[in-house]
Amino acid sequence: MAKKPKVLPSQAWLEPRVNVTRALSLVAFLGLIGLLCAYYLVFADLHGARPWVILLIELVPLLLLAPGMIVGSARGHSWMCFVVNLYFIKGALAAYDPNRQWFGVLEMLASLAVFCTALMYVRYRHQLNRRLAM
Repeated sequence: MAKKPKVLPSQAWLEPRVNVTRALSLVAFLGLIGLLCAYYLVFADLHGARPWVILLIELVPLLLLAPGMIVGSARGHSWMCFVVNLYFIKGALAAYDPNRQWFGVLEMLASLAVFCTALMYVRYRHQLNRRLAM
């Protein structure tokens, strides 16, 4: 049985979704960075460690992918989907600690938002690219 070719949505339907998901992924990305900065610089009890060193270590993976996210690269967004899973796992571990429970839940929600919006951006972007190539 032969496969039927996939029917792509129209360009008018895809373009607003690409723009909205890109904007939402940037907002979620910056929100995750803001959450990490606020927690480690204001609220975290690091037992004498320098907060900016810990924050820099936490932000290195996100900062490496920031140019791709800012430019709107579909490849950068897809890599972000892989990397942000580390922050989800870290948030899940922090959620089990009674002292960091709320931070863990917020980090899980922020990383889930980055993952979902970046994934939808990649999907719509590739569909739009295929539609434009026709």
